[in-house]
Amino acid sequence: MKFGACLLSVVPVRSEPSDKAEMTTQLLFGDLVVVNESWNNWLKIRNVYDNYEGWIDNKQVVEISNDEFLKLSKAPSQYTKDLVEVFQGESGKLIPVLFGSTIRNLTSNGFQIGDQHFLFEGQLSHLALIPSINSIIEDAMILLNAPYLWGGKTPFGIDCSGLTQTVFKVNGVELLRDAAQQASQGEAISLVDEAEPGDLAFFDNEEEKIVHVGIIFEKNKIIHASGKVRIDMIDHQGIYNKEMQKYTHRLRLIKRLI
Repeated sequence: MKFGACLLSVVPVRSEPSDKAEMTTQLLFGDLVVVNESWNNWLKIRNVYDNYEGWIDNKQVVEISNDEFLKLSKAPSQYTKDLVEVFQGESGKLIPVLFGSTIRNLTSNGFQIGDQHFLFEGQLSHLALIPSINSIIEDAMILLNAPYLWGGKTPFGIDCSGLTQTVFKVNGVELLRDAAQQASQGEAISLVDEAEPGDLAFFDNEEEKIVHVGIIFEKNKIIHASGKVRIDMIDHQGIYNKEMQKYTHRLRLIKRLI
């Protein structure tokens, strides 16, 4: 079994081993992967953070040893909270790093992954992190107006479950990758009137499959990724878009995670 680390700002993970295949998610700097399969210049990987699988270009991760993988997996993790930060790597090279990227074993001298050393001076989540509803809302607002991108997880393109996963991640709460998966987590709330800021609202389609998720922002408002990360009204029917003057998503359930 082989292991790898993402040392680029963002890497597309695809449904098939082809540059033309659908992007289903992304790796961010610091993500660790298990390599399950290889084909030509493609690797089928599993992201250790959420166990999501897909195909990546083998040039876009760095192979690490089993010992290094175990060491990094067990190391305390922190997450970047600036929209964009720049790391200084070997020989002074600069690496752009995006909101929600992972840093392990940070010291005053930086941090190490394999034989590569990095310097970092940006804003990070705290190690002894106690989830805060205020922090979750503040971090979601940081991503306001980020464009929608299927499979995206960054300020330059993000989907609905990428938004919720990343915001909760930097606040110490692990969510699965897709909206339908996230709907299996947390405690159900009976009525929308009982929902509180930080709760997750899930929405289904005509086949009653959960296809969308957002974060309750305040009473009767939700922040979610639809076209862009935006704030809309929500009631017992679903999300109402004032600009379009219609309901765009049908409410299925609400879950509380903190």
